[in-house]
Amino acid sequence: MAQNARFRLSLRVLSVLAAEPEKMHTSAAIADELKESAVMVRRTFLLLHKAGLIVQRKGPNGGAKLKRAPKQIGLGDIFQATAGDWFSVGDKALDAWLGKVRGDAIAAMNEHSLGGVVKRLGKAGSKK
Repeated sequence: MAQNARFRLSLRVLSVLAAEPEKMHTSAAIADELKESAVMVRRTFLLLHKAGLIVQRKGPNGGAKLKRAPKQIGLGDIFQATAGDWFSVGDKALDAWLGKVRGDAIAAMNEHSLGGVVKRLGKAGSKK
């Protein structure tokens, strides 16, 4: 899956979790709601869990939920969780500089939060 598609799916998954923050959401239920593959949602869960953005629980009452409030999760945090090794060209000097550029980009993205996304989605939904 391409970087922008991973970010997009992660943002959508986190938005579902943010809508009911205390509820444990299964990958199957989210996949059904988003009309996505359950496998891709589970892979997204793994990335988000590894980044510390969600908590997961196994078993009959298992699933995932946000680890922090939506307004405390920056878009840069989400992007970084899904990005993989981007901005790397294999040149030591250039990669060091590009690392700074990447950090600046993540910081700029973190000026906006998942809370803002959820708020905008709510406004868009109310206009239907």
